[in-house]
Amino acid sequence: MKIKNDFILRKVADSYVVVPVNSMTLDFNGIVNLNETGAFLFDILQKGTDKQELLDKMLAEYDVAPEKAESDINSFIEKLKDADMLE
Repeated sequence: MKIKNDFILRKVADSYVVVPVNSMTLDFNGIVNLNETGAFLFDILQKGTDKQELLDKMLAEYDVAPEKAESDINSFIEKLKDADMLE
């Protein structure tokens, strides 16, 4: 899994935003706001990964139950798919 090259993550003040670039600026209106955890996962996904690596890295970074982390990752991935942000 990998984020399409047409999206970039930026930190603006205390917020994280994803903005479209290149050809996606015509097809994708607006920006996506992420919390710290979403930005953490997005950054990993920009390099390419799988669900297990996301889970392993999230558990190493945050104090969260594995079941909760897995559920949150699945939800995040579905939202990215719905927004057509994954390759």
